[in-house]
Amino acid sequence: MHIQHSKLGLYFDCPTASTFNLDDWTDALEAMHQLELGSIANPTEERQVGHYWLRNPSLAPEGMAHVVRQSHQALTALDAMIQQRNFDTLLMVGIGGSALGPQLLVDALPSMTNSRRVMFLDNTDPDGFDHALRTIEPKQTLVAVVSKSGGTKETRNAMMEVQALYERHGVRFTDHAVALTVDGSQLDQCAIEEGWLSRLPLWNWVGGRTSVTGVVGLLPLMFLERDWVSFLEGAKCMDDWTRSLNVDNPALQMAHLWYTEGNGMGDRNMVVLPYKDALGLFGKYLQQLIMESVGKRLNRNGQTVHQGLTVYGNKGSTDQHAFVQQLRDGRHDFFTVLIGVLKDRRMATPKVFVEENVGAGEYLLGFLMGTRHALQDADRTVSTLVLENLNESTLGALVALFERTVGFYAERLNLNAYDQPGVEAGKRAASEMLDLRTRLFNGEDVSDADPLDVWMWTEHQRINTEQ
Repeated sequence: MHIQHSKLGLYFDCPTASTFNLDDWTDALEAMHQLELGSIANPTEERQVGHYWLRNPSLAPEGMAHVVRQSHQALTALDAMIQQRNFDTLLMVGIGGSALGPQLLVDALPSMTNSRRVMFLDNTDPDGFDHALRTIEPKQTLVAVVSKSGGTKETRNAMMEVQALYERHGVRFTDHAVALTVDGSQLDQCAIEEGWLSRLPLWNWVGGRTSVTGVVGLLPLMFLERDWVSFLEGAKCMDDWTRSLNVDNPALQMAHLWYTEGNGMGDRNMVVLPYKDALGLFGKYLQQLIMESVGKRLNRNGQTVHQGLTVYGNKGSTDQHAFVQQLRDGRHDFFTVLIGVLKDRRMATPKVFVEENVGAGEYLLGFLMGTRHALQDADRTVSTLVLENLNESTLGALVALFERTVGFYAERLNLNAYDQPGVEAGKRAASEMLDLRTRLFNGEDVSDADPLDVWMWTEHQRINTEQ
């Protein structure tokens, strides 16, 4: 079945449309409606879920619309300061949804003037810090620290490394620092007390993995002088399109594809192949959006279900040379989503003909079409998303399409798509390992610890002391 939206220039071919039954998705659509009205859609944390309000504040419950519009006003005010200070680099410090979404936007929508760049510190790897910070000129760099609480260890560590760099250069960090955080958080209080350049709002009712249409994503777009309003409009347009209970709803059709191919249990993996270099990070972005949302041990009734949908993302045609062999001839444990863009170039570059009347863009589209048919011929399920052009509006629509699909799919499976207990468990376990290190080097008894953990701490200390 071929679905299209002429305004967005988006086309979706869904191979499982013949088995689609509207009655199966009535409850999911109603749940989405109630979520947008402000119901408690995240019962584990007793929170509303409001990322759809970010691109359409008129949907928000009373009082919420005002704070969303205030964030846009704060962003505009910061833009004026950036113009005045002539910053040429934005360094974003964050992890998870505070990095993956912005990284996707920066990769897909780079500055058209080459006068500004956006860089990221998204881990607590000293090598990574050194690699990124050696190219930073502190006086010309705006630093955005992104953390709801300010207590995320990776983000805190990266911020402290940046502060040390500014101190070494004799530049006041606070004159270059912007906090993106929840009002009243540890980071917010620090920014107020130290007099940071600006503060931009995050909210507990927007999860990190769905925050890209908030200031987390809008700040880098604004810095690169891209049209962030069009990005929001594209997402809003997709939200509007996917509210109806009909067969032309692409988010419902895609959720049905996931459900059908995975037998309602995620039995098959999803392989995402965007045939566009600018979308090379889209699969990585979807890994968090989807796997953190639906990879759950318990459903909302407390029953053990071990649900999930594993996502692999690579770039066509580059990576089809690496693994399409197995997709076609190997294990049938997946389905594929191909993404194509019809407009070859966004820059006014003369076309080069590699053969008579054929350019590189024709080859790229031909490889997408060839992969599609090669997989279909091997009885593999392939769905195809095609954009006429990749710009702010269509990227916003693409992000919103998968956000809506996650919401519908999770509802069908009776999952809370908006909490992340497994992530929290990983944080607690890491904290316990740091406590073990303290005990070990304080000479305390660690006989109860895993011998491998003790060995790694001991060797880590030895190797790094010898430097």
